[in-house]
Amino acid sequence: MKKYLIFAAMLLITSMCLAQEKKDVTKFMGIPVDGTKSEMIQKLKAKGFTYNVEHDWLKGEFNGSDVILNINTVNGKVWRVAVLTPDGTRTLSGYDETQVRIRFNRLCQQFERNPKYVSLLGTESQEIGDEEDISYEMSVKSKQYEAGYLQDGDEMKLVWFTIRNYYNDYFICIFYENSYNAANGEEL
Repeated sequence: MKKYLIFAAMLLITSMCLAQEKKDVTKFMGIPVDGTKSEMIQKLKAKGFTYNVEHDWLKGEFNGSDVILNINTVNGKVWRVAVLTPDGTRTLSGYDETQVRIRFNRLCQQFERNPKYVSLLGTESQEIGDEEDISYEMSVKSKQYEAGYLQDGDEMKLVWFTIRNYYNDYFICIFYENSYNAANGEEL
């Protein structure tokens, strides 16, 4: 009986360790946001993205738009895939204020309709109202427009997006984050 209990305890510990190694993490286009940067780049290349060595980014199509992807790491492990839309390389410009409002609100609607996501605000809308003066709010009041969602309702699987303004051109950055690999102050 004692041998059986020791064996059962060892089996339980082993399965717990394996479960931690195979943790369920945020996915971008079905790819876990995890592993090394070079592994992630290879997986994204297999999805049709091209890697630009000079700029250290990937370019391709995501959700119907041409985008640029940046892979961010902490201690050699991927913790974030950052998606920049529009990609800015073809026209060297982003959206105007009307276009960014439409794109931001459309993303909110897409995430809210997708059963894989749960809004951080519950049932409250994260869309930008038509009366909102985005330019004034961002430049004068330093307002940040952000919307956040949990993939599969899991607080460790955060996906969020924000509007960035660069010389009156607006861009949307979408972030797929693996909270397990984020910096947690270990190096402070």
